[in-house]
Amino acid sequence: MNQNTLTRIIEDQTTRALWEVKNVIDCVPEKLWDMEYCQMPCWKHIYHMLHSLDLWYINPRDKSFQEPAIHEKDLNNLDVVSQKVLSRSQIERYFICIEEKLRAYLSDLTDAQLLEYPPDCEYCRFTLILAQMRHLHSHMGMIMGFVIDDTGLWPRVLGLENPVPGSEYDKYF
Repeated sequence: MNQNTLTRIIEDQTTRALWEVKNVIDCVPEKLWDMEYCQMPCWKHIYHMLHSLDLWYINPRDKSFQEPAIHEKDLNNLDVVSQKVLSRSQIERYFICIEEKLRAYLSDLTDAQLLEYPPDCEYCRFTLILAQMRHLHSHMGMIMGFVIDDTGLWPRVLGLENPVPGSEYDKYF
């Protein structure tokens, strides 16, 4: 891991976090996809987590932010029941879009920019990134709990030292 700049550390940790997100989504059995937890289906917990990452990691006040094509009002809100249902493939495609967007953003980000405020935003870039990592892993823990409770299996996480697996790996510990 390159630890020469803060932005390279953030890039590495974001890469690891995104790998873990993808793995946890892959670990959700089909029978849990629509199962309700706190009156919301599992897929909606996943969408809420991803939508927040998409909106808040870079700039939640960005006037040019484009909602994903699958979005409708309150679909990301865990306090509002939605009529729309998202499939696994819709969630997976959305995840890929977010991953590409964040990788592009981080590839150009410099340490000096971390303490700058994006346009129209009251939070600096570092605050936004750190807050989203916290939010992301709060929801990841809940989703992992759903999977563990149902399957008895623990989705694989990377920690700080484990390498990111290649194409073939066991998605559980």
